[in-house]
Amino acid sequence: MTTEGFEALGVSADLAAALRADGILEPFAIQALTIRDALAGRDICGKAKTGSGKTLAFGIPLIERVGKARPKHPKALILLPTRELANQVTAVLEPLAKVCDRSVVAVYGGVSMDRQIRALHRGVDIVIGTPGRLIDLMERGEMILREVEVLVLDEADRMVDMGFLPQVQKLLYKIESEPQTMLFSATLDGAVNRLVQRYLHDPIEHEVVSDDMTVDEMDHAFLLVHEMDKTKVVSAIVQNNERTLIFMRTKRGADRLVRNLEREKIRCGAIHGDLRQGTREQALADFTSGKIQALVATDVAARGLDIDSVDVVVHYDLPEDHKAYLHRSGRTARAGAAGVAVTLSLWNEENSVRVLQKRLGLAQPIVELFSNDPRLADLSSLASEGSAALV
Repeated sequence: MTTEGFEALGVSADLAAALRADGILEPFAIQALTIRDALAGRDICGKAKTGSGKTLAFGIPLIERVGKARPKHPKALILLPTRELANQVTAVLEPLAKVCDRSVVAVYGGVSMDRQIRALHRGVDIVIGTPGRLIDLMERGEMILREVEVLVLDEADRMVDMGFLPQVQKLLYKIESEPQTMLFSATLDGAVNRLVQRYLHDPIEHEVVSDDMTVDEMDHAFLLVHEMDKTKVVSAIVQNNERTLIFMRTKRGADRLVRNLEREKIRCGAIHGDLRQGTREQALADFTSGKIQALVATDVAARGLDIDSVDVVVHYDLPEDHKAYLHRSGRTARAGAAGVAVTLSLWNEENSVRVLQKRLGLAQPIVELFSNDPRLADLSSLASEGSAALV
């Protein structure tokens, strides 16, 4: 698609020019499929994973369609599962909204409510937030959902997984208008399908089929390491890559790994639920800017994170199942970019790794190595070597 692709989809010239100025020259697949129908006011049901470009798929039509808000009466509501994702979506949409003279505010817990209330009292057009804080504001009478024109449920499957479904339903029940509704989710079954059936009217479905093929979009390396050498292996991986995202099972484990990596002179930070929101946001900003080399995250805290240009995902602790593996590993296969997923296994975890590989449809050896192994400098070759060994 050419640089005029957004205008060909019906996007206004001013907004298309703003996208072009920001280096966004061609619509991603989910955007090309969705924007025209969304601009026409259709309810949208989009099947797309994080990193597929869906923020602009719903954000552009939303910005084009919503009117100006009265105090406390937002015109658009975007529901998201995590604070980090709310901030990231706000960062993407806020400059585009200004082009169309529309205002945006991010609303989530863990920070003072005062600034959010002041924005709502001034009249904010687009509210982007997590369910809990939105309910707090609604029940205090600071936000009235009587004039919502566009509603977006983003990462709907993650909201269900994290136990937010009752809160989401409570919010939707309180919306007195009949808004255009757009729902995006990596899966559309179970509770997500029930949301679609109940709250969307004659929706048009769009799916980017290739987005589900995450196993084929990245290299995989399975390494047998020794417990006393495990941190040094991770340190060697981090030192040979620009951005490494490391997954842990527990908050305490994440903090301990950060301390151990810092002893290895690695610049790193952590994201987990026990950290203050400001600390989490700073760690994410430092990782995105390259100020730190590694980000250590727990699964729940990392859900919904939209981080581009991750070179390597390390499963320091084994994922709960193959779905968790794909969700974690997908951080390094963003919008067609290549990446490597590395799984670290201790001697007593080999059987669990074999089960994981079988469910993923992968057949690779678990390569034993130490932290001084030169192959850690080229993980893609190491992954290819593992695959070739089975041929």
